Amino acid sequence: MILGTAYSVNNIPVRLTDERWEHILHEHAEFAYNDSNMILEAVEDPEYILPGRRGSCVAVVVLGRGSYLHVFCKEVSAKDGFIITAGIRPKMDKKKIIWRK
Repeated sequence: MILGTAYSVNNIPVRLTDERWEHILHEHAEFAYNDSNMILEAVEDPEYILPGRRGSCVAVVVLGRGSYLHVFCKEVSAKDGFIITAGIRPKMDKKKIIWRK
């Protein structure tokens, strides 16, 4: 089941499925059930994009000093993408930025 869809900076719809959301909640204690909108908003309005693994990308939003939301996404085609996982990290590798707001 799809919990929500956000449009990436490439204007590609990126899905957040219930399976991926459960994974995020189970593996990342920093998130609560009502944080799914924050994840989708990060995909739609990131401050930075970093390259991910195997063709994925990472939408990054600065939450505060030393706090960065990283949302890992895969754009499968021009009409489909999905969120892999997300996490809050203490830093971001600024040398890897491939897109900025």
